[in-house]
Amino acid sequence: MDANARVLVVDDEPMVRDVLSRYLERNGFEVDAAADGEGALAAFDARRPDLVLLDLMLPRVDGFEVFRQIRARADSPVIMITARGETTDRIVGLDVGADDYISKPFSPGEVVARVRSVLRRTSTVPEPHGESEEVLDFSGLELDPRSREVCIDGAPLSLTPKEFDLLLHFASSPRTVFSRLQLLDGVWDVAFDGDPATVTVHIRRLREKIEADPSHPRRLVTVWGVGYRFDP
Repeated sequence: MDANARVLVVDDEPMVRDVLSRYLERNGFEVDAAADGEGALAAFDARRPDLVLLDLMLPRVDGFEVFRQIRARADSPVIMITARGETTDRIVGLDVGADDYISKPFSPGEVVARVRSVLRRTSTVPEPHGESEEVLDFSGLELDPRSREVCIDGAPLSLTPKEFDLLLHFASSPRTVFSRLQLLDGVWDVAFDGDPATVTVHIRRLREKIEADPSHPRRLVTVWGVGYRFDP
């Protein structure tokens, strides 16, 4: 997916835009850049990127609103860029469905690693855990690893790429208990800097979509003091 993949870099700091753009181009990516929210949305509409690097602190239209409008248009993966220590922004970003976040200051090499990681996860079915390519059917909950589609009783669900990866990870090992750190390692990867709250947020969002009563889940079950398991 790296070859000729297009990345939209959105940041109001000219030096950050320039450094990220040049470093991504050197690594084989095509790059568009924008300095504010309105410019980001115009660039997104003009040439739909394969991934968006989105700073949250933008003039005119803030990063969260840009993210919401991008997701209203397409499911393009988004990596949010936050200021160092802005934990609330990171959690909110993950809560609304961002695929990853990275904190300033960062190294350009780390950003490229994150971009490649997210593109791999969102463009192909993960293979490390031996997931079957057959459709998985659990009493009306169906997952198709090839098409990355999920249905409940025949009705399609709208999942973010990361939500699908997490659900597939669980469904490929029913009744296996995973800790949050195991899920970070298995569903995210070594390029992700590993905030366990990420898992908590994504579990909650998945429950809201696949459980009849998210407050009393029957499929994604909490094993207190250990982690979570998927009950078919």
